Order: sequence, then structure tokens, then C-alpha cells
Amino acid sequence: MIRTALRALVGLSVLALAVWLGFALTRDPAPPAQLTRWTSSRDCRPCHEEVYKEWEQSWHSKSFLDPDVREQSRDFANTDCIDCHAPKEVFLTGVGKRVLPRADRRAEGVDCISCHLLPSGEVAGTLTNPSAPCRPVATVDLLRPEFCGVCHNQHKTVDQWRATTFAEEGRDCIDCHLPHRGGDPSKGRMHQMTGGHDLPRIQAAVALRAERDGKAIHIEVENVGVGHAFPTDERSRAADLWWRPVGTEAWQHLHRIRDPYRYETDLPRTLLDGGELRKLELADPRAEGPVEVLLVYKLAPYYRLPDTGEPIPIEEVSDPLMDAQEVHRVLVE
Repeated sequence: MIRTALRALVGLSVLALAVWLGFALTRDPAPPAQLTRWTSSRDCRPCHEEVYKEWEQSWHSKSFLDPDVREQSRDFANTDCIDCHAPKEVFLTGVGKRVLPRADRRAEGVDCISCHLLPSGEVAGTLTNPSAPCRPVATVDLLRPEFCGVCHNQHKTVDQWRATTFAEEGRDCIDCHLPHRGGDPSKGRMHQMTGGHDLPRIQAAVALRAERDGKAIHIEVENVGVGHAFPTDERSRAADLWWRPVGTEAWQHLHRIRDPYRYETDLPRTLLDGGELRKLELADPRAEGPVEVLLVYKLAPYYRLPDTGEPIPIEEVSDPLMDAQEVHRVLVE
């Protein structure tokens, strides 16, 4: 009788398990989230607080308010600049095609919607999850250099990358400018998108060496840390080499590194291409004693005083149009 009861109990357990499995296998998946109309990066903040704060600190968020851009574009009288400094969604025109300018929310610059909103109203992401509020759709195009190139190849940055060993090795824009948070892919990608406004990144991009050989000083400046030219992107950006005898205040200009605008027909292209080593010689009677060699970086080609390269400490920079930032300084005995 006990055996009969046990058999009945086991049978009921098996039956209950079969019913549960049948229900689990046949029930409908979680319903898709209500499709929301996204109108601002602020809409993304409740679910993506960390990413939002990173973007908010980035120069993407400031791209329309950037004083350097406003000066160079004559406060956007050059309307072509609006396309990339306040763009509509990249996916609206398509990867590889120039973006269109938007008429609203321009102060948000290059925002979440510019990069992630799909024409369907869903959001491009790294995984598909129809039950999440933004209904992300895994979109490989987000990781392609051509995606960044819709804006960042206006001044040939992606083309410059293609000519480097970085491209040959499979290292691209995302690896350097949107790395995984803490190096952990499960934590997503950081959205500070540091670049030409980040002094440590600039310092890591280029090396400066100088040594004396008789009465001449041999100077080397080398692009060692970036997968494109130095400097890149905005053509207003420049780097300059200066020198002066130790103990004097006046700097002497030696060399400019810059890609001029089309209308600057009297200026040569002197960008330091990816991996390039450039050798210069300083043979000046004033350089026979100890000499300082200085490399500075500028967001615009102008100087506070035309005849001085005196850098301003980064924490004191107040006018990016006029102030030079020190990148490297070498003392030659």
C-alpha cells in the first residue's frame, strides 16, 4: 500500500512537471515595450545615468557651443558646420553618407539621438531587447569607422586611419575613443569620447626628442600613439615647435604642424601622419649654448601675441582660441 502511494505521488510530480514545462514552452514571451518617441538625450538619462553623465562631460555634448567652432565658423554663418555640430540621426541618411543639420535642440550638440535613433523609432545598440523601454536593436554599424566618418571624415580623419598600421591590425575609432568601461565588455563602453581637448591623450600621441651634434641641434617629432595624423579633424588645430636659449624669454618659431583650409593656398599641409618621424635641424648661432625645445598644441592657429609660443598651464587656459598648451619640452645642453 505504501508503494502504491509512493507511485501515485511520483506520478503526480511528473505530471505537474510536464504541465509546467508545457506552459513555459508555449506561453508568449514578454510583450514588447511601448514604442516611445525620443526627443532629447534627457529621455535616456533615467535608464542610462552613467552613460549620460559621461556624454554630458564630453565635447560631443558641447559641439555646438564650442567657442573654437563658433569663432572658426563665424558663429555658424558657415552653415555647413551645423551638419556635424548639431546633426540629425546618422541612420536617417545612412552610414557613410553626410549627416543633415537639425533645427532644434542644437545646444545638445552630438547627442544620444544623433548616434542611436533608428528610423523605426527603435534604438541602435549592442544587443536586441524588445522588452526594454528603448527597444534596442543590435546594430553592427555602430562599431564601424564609417559610422564615425559621417562627421569625422570631413577633414579626412578616417582616411588617415586607413593608411596606418592601426587599420592593418584591426584597431579603430571605437577601440581608442569608446573603450569598454574598466576594460570589461559586460559594463558597456565609456562615452567621454576623449580626443583633441584631452591633454594627456595629446601628450601620448606624439614624442619629442632633441640632441646636439656639433653646433647643430637635431630635433625629432614623431607620431607614436594615434591611428591618424597629428593633429587631426578640425583644420584649425595646430601644433608648433619653438626654441629659445636657456635664460632668455623670447621663443623662436621653428616648425608648424597643421592642415590648412582650402582658401589658405599659400600654406602647405604639414600634418604628422600616423607613425611618421619628422627630423628637423636647428643651426642658429644663438643656439650654441643650452637650449629649450618646446612643442605646443592649439585648438586654433592664432596666438595671444604673434611672436611668442609661451604656453599657458592647462588649468589656466581660459581662451582656447589664443592659448597654447604645452605638450613636451626638452632641454638640450
